[in-house]
Amino acid sequence: MYLDARGLHCPMPLLKLKQALHGLEVGEILTVSTTDAVSQRDFVVFLGQTKHQLLLNEQRGDEFYFEVRKGG
Repeated sequence: MYLDARGLHCPMPLLKLKQALHGLEVGEILTVSTTDAVSQRDFVVFLGQTKHQLLLNEQRGDEFYFEVRKGG
């Protein structure tokens, strides 16, 4: 699944991430792109407190890309 959170500002990318993860089955992977630099910190902190796994955290120019595997 892909979530386009570009153009959204904190805290919306994190809220959209949480909503998207809720709709996935355990083991599915969510790819997220955002332009909000705060997302890097927010996503890492949030995912560190959950059973979800951060597979990719990468900046490409002004955009940030994440891949998250839903945990159980």
